[in-house]
Amino acid sequence: MRKNHYFIIFAAIIFTAAVFFVSGCASKPEPADLVLTNGKIVTVDEDNPEAEALAVRGDKIEAVGSAKEIKRYIGDTTEVIDLAGKTAIPGFIDSHAHFTSIGQAKLSLDLTKVSGWDEIVAMVKDAAEKAKPGEFITGRGWHQEKWDAAPEPNVDGLPFHTELSKVSPDNPVILTHASGHSCIANAKAMEMAGVAKDTKVPEGGEIVKDEAGNIVGVFRETAQGLLRGAYYQYIDNRTDEEKDAEAVKVIELAVEDCLSKGITSLHDASSSFADIDFFKRMADEGKLGIRLYVMIMESNEALKEKIDEYRIDGYANHHLSVRSIKRLIDGALGAHGAWLLEPYDSLPSSTGLNTYPVDKLRETAEIAISHGFQLNVHAIGDRGNREVLNVFEETFSNHPDKKDLRWRIEHSQHLHPDDIPRFGEMGVIASMQAIHCTSDGPWVYKRLGEKRAEEGAYVWRKLMNTGALICNGTDAPVEDVDPIPCFYASVTRKLKDGSVFFGDQKMTRMEALKSYTINGAYACFQEDLKGSLKPGKLADITVLSKDIMTVPEEEIPDTEVLTTIVGGKVMYNK
Repeated sequence: MRKNHYFIIFAAIIFTAAVFFVSGCASKPEPADLVLTNGKIVTVDEDNPEAEALAVRGDKIEAVGSAKEIKRYIGDTTEVIDLAGKTAIPGFIDSHAHFTSIGQAKLSLDLTKVSGWDEIVAMVKDAAEKAKPGEFITGRGWHQEKWDAAPEPNVDGLPFHTELSKVSPDNPVILTHASGHSCIANAKAMEMAGVAKDTKVPEGGEIVKDEAGNIVGVFRETAQGLLRGAYYQYIDNRTDEEKDAEAVKVIELAVEDCLSKGITSLHDASSSFADIDFFKRMADEGKLGIRLYVMIMESNEALKEKIDEYRIDGYANHHLSVRSIKRLIDGALGAHGAWLLEPYDSLPSSTGLNTYPVDKLRETAEIAISHGFQLNVHAIGDRGNREVLNVFEETFSNHPDKKDLRWRIEHSQHLHPDDIPRFGEMGVIASMQAIHCTSDGPWVYKRLGEKRAEEGAYVWRKLMNTGALICNGTDAPVEDVDPIPCFYASVTRKLKDGSVFFGDQKMTRMEALKSYTINGAYACFQEDLKGSLKPGKLADITVLSKDIMTVPEEEIPDTEVLTTIVGGKVMYNK
């Protein structure tokens, strides 16, 4: 009996020691590589919506909790960021932007803030005086509806090229509209491109002319392609070294701009196979500092031949993924290119432009669904959106075995009331850009009239009420890639003059944040990897100077990005 008694006591001692040992180990986890602490962390995780600190090991989040809980993860080699009360959120995901165009815009004339045509002419004059003869002058960002006054003379508010041509007789000039759906060229550029009064206009495009049939110099939608041949020939005349150096510079400028504005992931809305090859190279060289989800923009014939080669999932530690196809069914509202069911109020002779034949879109849809690719279609007008929804519905019906497709309509700006419920019913994602609402708001009435504007313009709340998911973005460089103005537009719908564009369609602040984080992740099949801050997910984090979830509305635009973290690495510090 005594031996059994001693044995029981000994076993109890061993058990107690083991408990203390395990408990001690639990309280002393392996040190984290990075800890953020003493702040407000908005996780966008419904099970744990707010925390004070988080720990990162490698490129993933290890733990999220109170400052006291996360303190256990701090070791001698742990990098510690004291948030000092500041707010951290999941890294912003821009769900629709043009990645290389962001960088390219930095290398050309910035026309986004000009007050009128005369100012543009002066900028080109200055550039021409510094340029070599024959050197192309490019610019982007002009918008005739945002000028202080209409140029004289004009056609539909668009300037004639005459003054532009006078100041740049020896240099071809192409200036792209803010939307990217029209451009104005000078005489030299048109001469080099072989454009004349009798030039055949490509389907889905327009060469703007005056009443006498004279070319104004403005090219809408697919007609812009008439000028590209001359520009590409100019580009091809440079050495391979010069072209490669510029291509690298474009990527570096785009990455720098995105990181400085808190963007950790971007859905690149149209790239070629060659672009994707270059992105892979940049990723291999460690120069792709943000995560790209790329939409392929190639012909149906090219897709049939190569699409399976270009299915890329999580390349270079999830810095590059490719599993979607991009198409454009129409143009932009500002350029009278959006395809409408009824004529424009401001141009009764036009219902806009169908820029890609519907039968070809059906073929694209078959390619996408047969190869397991997402299809993302640009549609702005109510006719454009209806036609795309019809193609989606027909394709889904023909392939009832295909599930979880997450096909998207990019922009979804102007919808007929009958088509709004179809998004939720079919699970079609509305990839919208809230900043377009407040940027375009002042002239939407002019284009559509008040009834159509109220019924279907930027109807976020109506779409969400159908169960549709909205992901947000900027369409940069159409707008600045900065998410803060876009977030502000989402929750206020406030125009520059202080008026509100149909305020019943506002998002709540959490809805707006989700549209820029977890919804963007879902829209590219990566909601298990990113979009919220929880253990096991990629450590993509943005630190803000203000708490955009609680500060007064008027303070949101003043919010700055202090730190951007991608995969646990600090990529930007203010």
